[in-house]
Amino acid sequence: MIWFCLLLIFILLLGLASGYPVALVLGGSSILVAFIGLLTGHFDPIFFYVLPERLYGIMNNESLIAVPLFVLMGVVLEKSELAKELLETMGDLAGGSKTSLSISVFFVGALLAASTGIVGATVVTMGLISLPSLIQKKVSPSQASGIVAASGTLGQIIPPSIVLIILGDVISNANQESQLNQGIFKTSAVSVGDLFAGALIPGFILVGLYMIYVLFNGLIKKGNDTEALEKTPTRPKVSKILTALIPPIVLVLLVLGSILFGISTPTEAASVGVVGSLILSALKKKMSFKILKNCIDQTVLTTAMVFLILIGAKILSIVFRGFEGDELVHSLLSSLGSEPIWAFLMVMLVIFFLGFFLDFFEITFVVVPLVGPALITMGYDPIWLGVMIAINLQTSFLTPPFGFSLFYLRGVAPDVIKTSDIYKGVVPFIAIQVFMLVLLYAFPELATKLPRIMFGT
Repeated sequence: MIWFCLLLIFILLLGLASGYPVALVLGGSSILVAFIGLLTGHFDPIFFYVLPERLYGIMNNESLIAVPLFVLMGVVLEKSELAKELLETMGDLAGGSKTSLSISVFFVGALLAASTGIVGATVVTMGLISLPSLIQKKVSPSQASGIVAASGTLGQIIPPSIVLIILGDVISNANQESQLNQGIFKTSAVSVGDLFAGALIPGFILVGLYMIYVLFNGLIKKGNDTEALEKTPTRPKVSKILTALIPPIVLVLLVLGSILFGISTPTEAASVGVVGSLILSALKKKMSFKILKNCIDQTVLTTAMVFLILIGAKILSIVFRGFEGDELVHSLLSSLGSEPIWAFLMVMLVIFFLGFFLDFFEITFVVVPLVGPALITMGYDPIWLGVMIAINLQTSFLTPPFGFSLFYLRGVAPDVIKTSDIYKGVVPFIAIQVFMLVLLYAFPELATKLPRIMFGT
């Protein structure tokens, strides 16, 4: 069976390297190897019989219904220019200090992350608005690029995050499978709300670490930090500050607060967020039927891509189990030593290096279902494990050559910023994310305490 698992992995990597659509590679390579196994008598056709039921389960999953709603909310907020107004106001409020402007970029990035949860929209918006201001303040091109790219990735770890919703469903399935393998038939569930609560404190600590780094870097270069623009910006009026800050804060409280306090499910909260974003857009007179159509088109395309990859990954998972690949993975991780830490470190390193070449959807749907049950069986808390993987996956947006934030930023960055500047600028923030992983490993209660307090998990 091990040879068929290796053949499946080889054909999968070959297909991904060819540039063919990921979702079709996942499903197509799996079915091809499964038919070879059928012909040689090494694959039980019963695994194909359960496939329609598993695929129907994806479409019928209430947690995943939140994905298109959160995507639509984020796209509407981007089109309404709410993010643009917030960035401009905070930039004016920062005054003449380039350090304070840099810190305000992270503050706005965190607020936008908690409002939309979409990395691409945040990076593009902040790149268009804050990047020219940072360059004008004489922030180096590499540091300015790193600040904007890193602040944009906060949408992956700060709830409500699309990644956390998808990862929450995958971790929940892995937890149930782990319990069933141990003979525990009254399984305990891990909800998306649990993962939201678990990621909240680490997410804001990460924002704080970003700010501390920029502040420390600014103190070292204090001689240049006081340089102001040729024209000092006027301080915005209090009314403008409140107008820019209150709408996203209210939206965050409605969406995230209702989930964390158990008032509504993520799907219900997402629907409230969509209605709220539409109302805000209408009040700002930024909404029209043409814009709404563009928002819906973009949402449909993004959602279709997510679910098609999920279907392909489900086919891969079933075929891999048909060749006893799950047992192979468990045996491999167990053979690394009596201490579970070695298996955990291996998995985290694999996810980190895969992030150089694959996006987070592919890693979440392909890798996590294979290694998650084994790690949970070894005694790792599923919520803590989910947050650790989410932070690890966050680096995939920043690691060259295929980091999505790098692509987004390159598309909107001015000519003065070279691609090498972008790559160089994200290195310190990747290091900070790795440090956050070490910190969370040393203090797991940062991810587990809040869910226990709120949900008794």
